[in-house]
Amino acid sequence: MTSASAGVFSFWKAPMLEIYDTTLRDGTQREGLSPTVGDKLAIARLLDRLQVDYIEGGWPGANPKDDEFFERAKTELDLDHAVLTAFGSTCRVGATAAEDAGLATLLAAETDVVCIVGKAWDYHVTEALRAELDEGVRMVADSVAYLRSQGRRVFFDAEHFFDGYRANPAYALSVVQAAHDAGAERVVLCDTNGGTLPEQVSTVLAEVTQHLPVDVVGVHFHDDAGCAVANSLVAASAGVAQVQGCLNGYGERTGNADLCTVIPNLVLKMGLDVSPSAALKELAPIAHHVAEITNTSIDPHHPYVGVSAFTHKAGLHTSAIARRPDAYEHVDPASVGNTTRMVVSELMGRATVLSRAREHGWDLDADTAQVIVDRVKELEHQGYLFEAADGSFELLVRKATGWEQPFFEVESFRTHIEQRGDGTVIAEATVKVKVGDERYIVTEEGDGPVNALDRALRGALVHDFPEVDRFRLLDFRVRDLDSSDGTAARVRVLIQTGDSDGSWGTVGVHQNIIEASWEALVAATVLGLLRAES
Repeated sequence: MTSASAGVFSFWKAPMLEIYDTTLRDGTQREGLSPTVGDKLAIARLLDRLQVDYIEGGWPGANPKDDEFFERAKTELDLDHAVLTAFGSTCRVGATAAEDAGLATLLAAETDVVCIVGKAWDYHVTEALRAELDEGVRMVADSVAYLRSQGRRVFFDAEHFFDGYRANPAYALSVVQAAHDAGAERVVLCDTNGGTLPEQVSTVLAEVTQHLPVDVVGVHFHDDAGCAVANSLVAASAGVAQVQGCLNGYGERTGNADLCTVIPNLVLKMGLDVSPSAALKELAPIAHHVAEITNTSIDPHHPYVGVSAFTHKAGLHTSAIARRPDAYEHVDPASVGNTTRMVVSELMGRATVLSRAREHGWDLDADTAQVIVDRVKELEHQGYLFEAADGSFELLVRKATGWEQPFFEVESFRTHIEQRGDGTVIAEATVKVKVGDERYIVTEEGDGPVNALDRALRGALVHDFPEVDRFRLLDFRVRDLDSSDGTAARVRVLIQTGDSDGSWGTVGVHQNIIEASWEALVAATVLGLLRAES
């Protein structure tokens, strides 16, 4: 893909720009996110692989977890590129920095760089701290100067700066000026409430940099107005020295500026050398690895790193992609560690089928591909969904070429539910199948009818196909396709099945939920046996 097609601005003059990651501190304030110390160490190593410049590890003294993290980091965290940073606050109202317990704890973390936060909005100084404005400035200057005297590099986060600047520009400027004059290496303007718009960022930066050198200014944006990424890019275009954010957009409320979008935009769109190509190619895998560690999920449609970020469904798109990948992709997916996908749906054309066939080594001609397209459209009209059921699509393609599954023949199945005297509810299923000349009748119990059917089917096949014992039902989803029909409505059942080598999806549709489930279960078992053969 050429620079023009990737969208890089050829006239760009790339200043030095640092990426400061605060996933381990600000990111963990996301609701439901609570990594262990081991998790934080693992994430720090992944961030180092991404070659961010600074990793903010947490707030020493704020909680035992962060204390343990910094203690273990001294011996367990060997970073190749990133610099570990400890976060804290300025000294308290009326206290000198030298006697402040919080700053002492911050120093005890023994990081080369410390980042302290202070209030830049007069409203917070007078109402939250109940202090005079001059005292607010004194706290900042005294804290920065003291930490510098102790041999630390100091970054200063000007909390609520953009709101504070709108309310009282003179005071907000006096705070950041005091931090700079006291020796702060970076003065970071924070949009703590996340409500600032890109045009406002541009205006404020133009005014602030008349008082501070642009090469000491950093920015920190929250996403409450949905503008954190855009605001970060505007700031980068203004020449700031540092952009802060979190991987996967983690953070309090709606999150922080998402580095998974900021970094590739800076590199691929703006030509800023903030991440070498080798590191950028690890972006998607690292983003998903961090999501696994934190037990969260990444939106499939997340820019750059989502599994659907380069997925094509419409027939016009897929046929064009087959000839020219850059026709419908703004960057090369491989540049961020992602891949192009073509999903199967009623919108697809022959190009999608032929592409999928090539992936699996199937030899299809154009006429057969058209038969498959027509069949998919017919089935999706009935309620099937093949983009989430790759296994069922594979079976459909095989059958279109005349293939018939050779493994087993289903004679019948039945299920019933029993409530026992002790109040427990048990599902029981009986399956009758033939494998060659052998006939098997197996009955199994389960937590529910689908679980019982799954056990019974595998029990009937395990003698001839021991590999079925490794298959596991991973996910089971049901959707009512037409609620207007009440209890007679058709339902769609999507099943995800897996073994130690991977997973596959299958689908069933019927007015009877058990029949729909059975269809998906049988297809999943056949797929598993096919994979075991290969």
